[in-house]
Amino acid sequence: MTVQEIYGYAPLVSVAILTVFAVLAAVWLGRYIAADRTMKASIRQAVKVRWGWKRLARMQRLSVTDKTPTLLASLATSDNDKAPKPRELTPALKVKPDRFGIVARANCLPTVGLEEFQKAAPYLANAWGCVRVSVMPDGPGHVIIRGVRRDPLITPTEHVPTGEEPEDLATWHLGVDDFAQPVTVPLKDVPGVTVAGLPGYGKTSLINKFICDCAPSPNVQFAVADGKVSTAYEGDYADLMHRLFAFVGDDLDEANALFKRLVKLRRGRSASIKDVLGVKNMWHVGPSEKWPLTVLILDEAHTYFRDYKGSDRETKRLAALTAENARLVEDLVKKGRSVGILVVLATQKTTGDAIPTFIRDVCPVGLSFAQKTAEASVAALGEAIRDWPDANPMHLQDPSYVGVASMALQGRPGFTRVRTPYVDDAHVAEIGNTTGHRTCDPQILLDHYAPARIDLHKDDEAA
Repeated sequence: MTVQEIYGYAPLVSVAILTVFAVLAAVWLGRYIAADRTMKASIRQAVKVRWGWKRLARMQRLSVTDKTPTLLASLATSDNDKAPKPRELTPALKVKPDRFGIVARANCLPTVGLEEFQKAAPYLANAWGCVRVSVMPDGPGHVIIRGVRRDPLITPTEHVPTGEEPEDLATWHLGVDDFAQPVTVPLKDVPGVTVAGLPGYGKTSLINKFICDCAPSPNVQFAVADGKVSTAYEGDYADLMHRLFAFVGDDLDEANALFKRLVKLRRGRSASIKDVLGVKNMWHVGPSEKWPLTVLILDEAHTYFRDYKGSDRETKRLAALTAENARLVEDLVKKGRSVGILVVLATQKTTGDAIPTFIRDVCPVGLSFAQKTAEASVAALGEAIRDWPDANPMHLQDPSYVGVASMALQGRPGFTRVRTPYVDDAHVAEIGNTTGHRTCDPQILLDHYAPARIDLHKDDEAA
């Protein structure tokens, strides 16, 4: 092909290139026009970050000087010519917008790695107009940079249950963290969860969301003891009554009977699990319709463990009853994990007088909404919370933090603040009405599937 022929194709090549750019521009413009106000702001922010990255990276010392000339530069330089100028290398940056800000991925360079990016994070936040920026590893030689323009913690969110069976019952989806990243808690092999916080700050809403998300599956069954009410139809769980196989209010005798009933289930499952499931730990095969994950929820749990003081007969009886309640719930927490029993204890503060320490301290998952005292924060999250003042629940008392909790997460240092979504009562009622047919007493299932040679009722009196 001659030079003239090559020049002849130049206009066609130019038109093709211009067409590609025009199509890309039209697609970008279409997405921008279709986006709502919040997304448009994030898209503009992403463009700003992309265009200003090279200059900003050099200013923040996130670039390196390469004095070694490239092969092409070496061939183009004769012996009498001056040496090629050193090249200034900056990490390549790919930026995507979302509703809270931007997510950027960058490659590392020699002397510019994760630590350098993390040191520069506060300055990147200022330059990009973000309330905070975090940097995390994204595989070997790469980092992921999360910048939030809108604070996810003070941005209320609402959750609409899908009504579909969850794919993974071993994961509890709590909400989003400071950087709008999803926060999940693994429930596999977890015997107990404690939820603390002042009234009206989100404890019951968090539990309602958990029930609504799991309710469509027959592989989970729920029992509730709500210490705030006397009857089921006057409390926070009234709309979910059809999805609960058992419910008690603040009556200690009724609660005691429920705890005995579940301890009996725990003993029966322990005796028959190998014959029914073929394993010693239910989590090795996962929950099923014949062996569902059984969740006992104690809301205002302190009601059932109160230490009654007095010498009259009734006070002594109540004191003995609450002591037995503590023993029974301890049995469920300490021995129920492998047979698929999970206990969720919610109370205002998880101090030893509200939840006995021999129960509280064996619950591996704990979270706390707003607290008034340092003592309550330490009781809920442990002594280590003193070393993380920014995440202390004492700082969550502002009304804008209703629905925000602090917790320690596996694989993350320190403590994480989580914005939990609100579930509207109408959606809760809809889930309760449409999933009632999924309810079944786990004891009935056990009696049906356990081999006849195993006596599931021999310890009834002891229970």
